[in-house]
Amino acid sequence: MRTDNQSSLGDPPGDFVLLGISDRPWLELPLFVVLLVSYVLAMLGNISIILVSRLDPQLHSPMYIFLSHLSFLDLCYTTTTVPQMLVNMGSAKKTISYGGCTVQYAIFHWLGCTECVILAAMALDRYVAICEPLRYAIIMHRPLCQQLVAVAWISGFGNSLVQVILTVQLPFCGRRVLDNFFCEVPAMIKLSCADTSVNDATLAGLVAFFVLVPLALILLSYGLIARAVLRIQSSGGRHKAFGTCSSHLLVVSLFYLPAIYMYLQPPSSYSQEQGKFISLFYSIITPTLNPFIYTLRNKDVKGALRRLLGRLGRLCGR
Repeated sequence: MRTDNQSSLGDPPGDFVLLGISDRPWLELPLFVVLLVSYVLAMLGNISIILVSRLDPQLHSPMYIFLSHLSFLDLCYTTTTVPQMLVNMGSAKKTISYGGCTVQYAIFHWLGCTECVILAAMALDRYVAICEPLRYAIIMHRPLCQQLVAVAWISGFGNSLVQVILTVQLPFCGRRVLDNFFCEVPAMIKLSCADTSVNDATLAGLVAFFVLVPLALILLSYGLIARAVLRIQSSGGRHKAFGTCSSHLLVVSLFYLPAIYMYLQPPSSYSQEQGKFISLFYSIITPTLNPFIYTLRNKDVKGALRRLLGRLGRLCGR
């Protein structure tokens, strides 16, 4: 007979324990408040971006098609992880079922790879807008934007499917304690008691492709943009051109720097302690900041929000 902490290689394990910061109980309440406030702000900010992008006729350009999908991704990102974290921090039982854990890391990796491609598509849009302004409407037509978005979602799903198929086959030999806030593929590989070299290599290869290829395209786009902007004679024109790109560059930095640290190293060798806090950063802080970055630095979005709030105010005043 086997206990709860023992499982044969053929049986799925029971519930996983998500340690989070249970070794620092004094931090749980402040972190709970930060996560709750951040989640509410992320929901409000990203829903606002989606609404104004869809409802305001002045925001129907390709840039805002991509931005609305980025906001939807961030909305899903936070909803995939934060509610579970809040429940665990608010209770003594810090567990997640095996099925729930699998769904969580499947969706998380799907959304992450999709966002990589969306950010690259946004860089392409900025390149065409600044370097080919007269041909912008011809090149960045709506069907192309929809095709780029479809490629992003489908390729992200394909990556997630491969990761899930490989990860669910890993035995855990009764190990059920994850030193993390939520379920991620690297943490699952780290927990396994089997040889994970195939998983390590596959994860490294796919992530290198989905992180480095879009990042290379982004850097190439901005290199060409910088060259074109430096040729502009007026300082006002240069400032305006750089201003249209600064928000996207900031979002790219917030997304890619943690992802590069987390995934472009063997999962079996990364620091769990550092990794779980970096995971926390890009799962909640980045999605919370993104809508504010685009709102505060974009006159079109601020104007659309004012018009939307004005319409709502008139409706409520009737």
